[in-house]
Amino acid sequence: MLYYLYSLFDINLFQYITVRSAIAFFIALLLTIFAMPYYILWANQHAFQPISQFAPKNHQQKIHTPTMGGIVFVCTTLLSTLLCAKLNHIYILLGIATLLCFAMLGISDDYSKITQRKNAGMSAKTKFLLQIVISLILSCGLYLVGLNSEFYLPFFKNPLFDWNLLGILFWTLVFIATSNAVNLTDGLDGLVAIPSIYALTSLSVFVYVAGHSGLSAYLLYPKVLDSSELVILSSALIGALIGFLWYNCHPAQVFMGDSGSLSLGGFIAYMAIVSKNEILLFLIGFIFVVEALSVILQIGSYKTRGKKIFLMAPLHHHFEEKGLNESKIIVRFWIVALMSNLIALLTLKIR
Repeated sequence: MLYYLYSLFDINLFQYITVRSAIAFFIALLLTIFAMPYYILWANQHAFQPISQFAPKNHQQKIHTPTMGGIVFVCTTLLSTLLCAKLNHIYILLGIATLLCFAMLGISDDYSKITQRKNAGMSAKTKFLLQIVISLILSCGLYLVGLNSEFYLPFFKNPLFDWNLLGILFWTLVFIATSNAVNLTDGLDGLVAIPSIYALTSLSVFVYVAGHSGLSAYLLYPKVLDSSELVILSSALIGALIGFLWYNCHPAQVFMGDSGSLSLGGFIAYMAIVSKNEILLFLIGFIFVVEALSVILQIGSYKTRGKKIFLMAPLHHHFEEKGLNESKIIVRFWIVALMSNLIALLTLKIR
């Protein structure tokens, strides 16, 4: 809407992506801070998620904390984006579709947990199948709009090869892996929010550079025509996440639930794909990768050897079982996430 004010009334300020991104950030932040107390008030009566029997015993004290807070920050993100972005922009439309599709899947899973009063939610097979369908549709959409399917490695200025149609399968895998990794990380108060903010900030820089002909040429970075507009949607989500963290920090007044973690993971994957950072995502989302890897190793070891590697998986539960305070685990994970993203940003210049 703000961009069209520039078009109709020649308000020159609103043509700049940086200005509209900043406005989107603050609108989403303030809307989330304002709306969340009302949601918590409603959710205290209707939206309790049972605590998993496999979680550490001290988590049972969180049984009265409402869930599905992700609904609020997804909605405020979308509203802010509708106000500030070009609504006919293909990458904005696909980004909105990504948030909505993964959020709807998460809402379905959360609703199953609440109504069944079990932490399991929908069956793993159903959930995974729906993830595949959503990811495949989004990947096909990206391919059809002409997104570059070339494969890049960090620190290399030239692509290794072109995936062509196989790019759809590769991007589908990125969507599934990232959304599940973020979902697995969501186990402590505020643990997912800050690493997600770091990841989105880094990816916003990469997307902006990719869409800027001068910067992409100077930094020898792959150019993705018109991708810069996506920074507005990302900035709105960052602002909404900060507003959510106001209520989600330890001790949490609300959990984001799968409605939040799946939509976050899906959108982080989307940003990585558009900016040609599918492999760099291992560094940008390092905490998510480690958390998912701990679960894979734990299950694999138990099934093949009958022994556990960790006291409990995901990794944050392992440290809880070792006696570390929840706040200390969270802050240390935040620090690691910050360091990994700073290293990832170095790849912009070292190519």
